[in-house]
Amino acid sequence: MLKEATATSHRILTVNTFAFTVCFACWMLNGVLVTFLASNQVFDWGPVEIGWLLGIPVLTGAIFRLPAGILTDRYGGKPVFASLLFLAAIPLYLLSHANSFFTFALCSFGFGMCGASFAIGIAFTSVWYPQKNQGTALGIFGAGNAGAAGTTILAPTLLNRLTNDGADLENWRQLPVYYAVMMVVVAVLFLLLTENKKPEVSSKTLAGLLKPLKQMRVWRFGLYYFLVFGCFVAFSQWLVPYFVSVYGLTLVTAGALAAAFSFPSGVIRALGGWASDKFGARKVMYGVLGTSVLVSLLLIVPKMEVVSPGKGVIARGDGVVSEILPDAIVVGETSYPVDKRPANLITGDDETLILPSKDVWHEPMVKVGEAVKRKQLLARGVTRIYFQANVWVFAGLAILLGAIWGIGKAAVYKHIPDYFPNEVGVVGGMVGVLGGLGGFVCPILFGYLLEGTGIWTSCWMFMFVLSLFCLVWMHRVVTKMTQAPVGFESQYADQTRVLPGDVLAPLMQWGEKYSVGVPDMDDQHRTLIGLINDLDEVIQRGRHIEDIWPVMDGVIEYTRVHFAAEEVYMESIGYADLDQHKETHKQLLAQVHGLREEAGSGDPDVLDRFMIFLETWLVGHIIGIDKRYGLSTEA
Repeated sequence: MLKEATATSHRILTVNTFAFTVCFACWMLNGVLVTFLASNQVFDWGPVEIGWLLGIPVLTGAIFRLPAGILTDRYGGKPVFASLLFLAAIPLYLLSHANSFFTFALCSFGFGMCGASFAIGIAFTSVWYPQKNQGTALGIFGAGNAGAAGTTILAPTLLNRLTNDGADLENWRQLPVYYAVMMVVVAVLFLLLTENKKPEVSSKTLAGLLKPLKQMRVWRFGLYYFLVFGCFVAFSQWLVPYFVSVYGLTLVTAGALAAAFSFPSGVIRALGGWASDKFGARKVMYGVLGTSVLVSLLLIVPKMEVVSPGKGVIARGDGVVSEILPDAIVVGETSYPVDKRPANLITGDDETLILPSKDVWHEPMVKVGEAVKRKQLLARGVTRIYFQANVWVFAGLAILLGAIWGIGKAAVYKHIPDYFPNEVGVVGGMVGVLGGLGGFVCPILFGYLLEGTGIWTSCWMFMFVLSLFCLVWMHRVVTKMTQAPVGFESQYADQTRVLPGDVLAPLMQWGEKYSVGVPDMDDQHRTLIGLINDLDEVIQRGRHIEDIWPVMDGVIEYTRVHFAAEEVYMESIGYADLDQHKETHKQLLAQVHGLREEAGSGDPDVLDRFMIFLETWLVGHIIGIDKRYGLSTEA
């Protein structure tokens, strides 16, 4: 991993982001194209068929993300990304010849591989940036989600022009061809403008690459991504038929509003990456999930008219109805006021209503000349509540939710290089798979919910339940993680090592026995011992596990840097056992990384094993092995 970002890093990020933006635009093509074909009755597709066609490309992008991430970890991003761009262009072109639901679905499954570009780009970007900048870099890359807005804005206008405003509907077939050509052009540019780079673990076996997937943390991150990315993808397409069917908007207007949902969500992802770097991904996720619960709840209420019995008019005594007026019923000498029905009930979208409106009136239940008894109902009350679900309020809330999810997408992926620094491709790929499955499952689920309930806002009911579940699960895990390990009730766990002044005696003390006779190497060994002591103190103080990880990662990173410097030095003096020493370094780093993954659980026993390993390894390695090259120098 690089220590500092370079000009090449920024160039790779720029090209990666551009290619991902184009891929995302292609991936979302069906949201506009399928709505256009269904609304113009080119194909006889209902809500369920539309849901499947919106979801199928997303399914492909989801299932290919894991293998794409593995291939990127193994071979680097340049060959894998370029190959994906060329391959996806083929089914995009073939889509122009589709004549049935089956062939349309088959081609959609093919070009859906565009969605795997995310896993490739995440892994390819992360190897070009140091950990301190990865949240921002990955957030900028993720802004390529805005490609969805490009399609929802431009594709409806293109379709209208290609088909001469619907006069030549068969000309819709030119649109997929344009998209295919665009993919080929981007693939060529990608090959010309990028250079390849693989992560340090590119030599791992497949089993080694997949090992992190055994951790529940990966699947929890995947669920968060199912919400913030998968549901974003689903609504990027579902909002087009939603606006057309619920509010009677034109395809172009519906596409523009759907783009207003997609574009901020993509662009603001960069802000989410920056916020995750500055404030921590956990705090950002709390805000994202809490807001998602609230906004989803507000969007649940559908456009509706509810008529309910209201307060009636009751006779206070016996008598005969002598007169029924618009605003009163007269019984004997007594006049009972009644509310008359409004002449013009509020309905439709004639007025802009933010809050529900209420109308109350009475309907007579008696006739003139009728004898009534005390407590008899003279007029029944009618209460009518009308909620417009104003399109602009609805769109504003949807856009807000999309932007919040955009921040959440960056926060989820900020976690990955922190927890899995050398497996970003495979872990990012699996999290992307689960997120992509959200984009596949949700449109289909929305279609079935709509058909079963007849309520368009049933999709927001599902969002509310899912958001609440994610928030509760995250809070339970965080609460458990941030509890100090058992036995850390005092300021220091090991009271026998506390010196006067409440100072902890160092776990290891530098001495001449550690000297290898090479000043530069001795300085590095002294620094490494200091870092191990710092880690020991943080653990002994019973600090939260979140505070321990950065110190632990600092020890591991310096160890890697030290090993590299040591190998350069040994090579410069022609050390005979250099290859064997390199292999020892490799094995030690593998053990350290393995313990780091286990220590992520916060289990005190694992933390103890980690410290014991560092202490015994350092003593054994310096005294038993490193002194050999020192003696070789003296000889």
